[in-house]
Amino acid sequence: MSIDVKAAEASPVRKYLPLVGVAIIVLYCLAPFYWMVVSAFRRPLDQFDNSLIPAPFSLDNLQAVFGEGVGFGRALLNSLIVAGVTTVLTLIVGLVAAYTLARLEFRFKNVVLAIIITTSMFPGISLVIPLLKLFIDIKWINTYQAMIVPSLSFALPLAVWTLTTFFRQMPRELEQAAMVDGCTPAQAFYKVILPLAAPGVFTTAIITFIAAWNEFLIALSMVNKSSIQTANVAISKFQGSSGFDQPFGTQMAAGVVVTIPLVIAVLIFQRRIVAGLTAGGVK
Repeated sequence: MSIDVKAAEASPVRKYLPLVGVAIIVLYCLAPFYWMVVSAFRRPLDQFDNSLIPAPFSLDNLQAVFGEGVGFGRALLNSLIVAGVTTVLTLIVGLVAAYTLARLEFRFKNVVLAIIITTSMFPGISLVIPLLKLFIDIKWINTYQAMIVPSLSFALPLAVWTLTTFFRQMPRELEQAAMVDGCTPAQAFYKVILPLAAPGVFTTAIITFIAAWNEFLIALSMVNKSSIQTANVAISKFQGSSGFDQPFGTQMAAGVVVTIPLVIAVLIFQRRIVAGLTAGGVK
């Protein structure tokens, strides 16, 4: 009886302890973003204020971000171009490569997969100097491809690995049944397999887009023209009113502008993202 009483007394603790842990993790993750939003809506004179709510509320920092001569709108467009093209190319190449690795049988296939995933482990800083020399020689400096091609090299290994795992758990009978009905192997892929793989493809696209959107080191190293630079690089080059003071509030406002679209996209498509992340793990 005493054991049952102790178990009953301990059960509320066990019930709510995981919730408390989740709440702490969420608070830890959201606190920097909340502070960025609060700082963005302070007056420039109050940029170092430590109050939890901006008072008075001000849009001066946001207006400064899109002010005349800043060029932040163009930088946002550049980020969209680089991230969008990187995502599309990653999906095109990654889908073909992943489906080939999942369906074809050949020697050293696992070694090939290991090499592919290993290439994503090289730190970006180790590639800057070789890429910079190469792009200078082929006159790619201050071009979109100088940012897109390196982003592809980082995004493709993860995309191929993720999609290969996803395709492997799909039964081969799907393609066989489609070919019995008259489809070619290519038609069986894009008419049958690809629609079923939509969650995994969608998740890969979101992860790739976010990674390309947030890329900073390559964009900073390969581009020095303001008309080509991405939003992250533009934020790092913001200047204060005198050219020497730190434009903290303006940078926070620009950070909100860059981050909110990604947050909204993840919230809207969270079910598809979760489905894509979990679908490849079960049969």
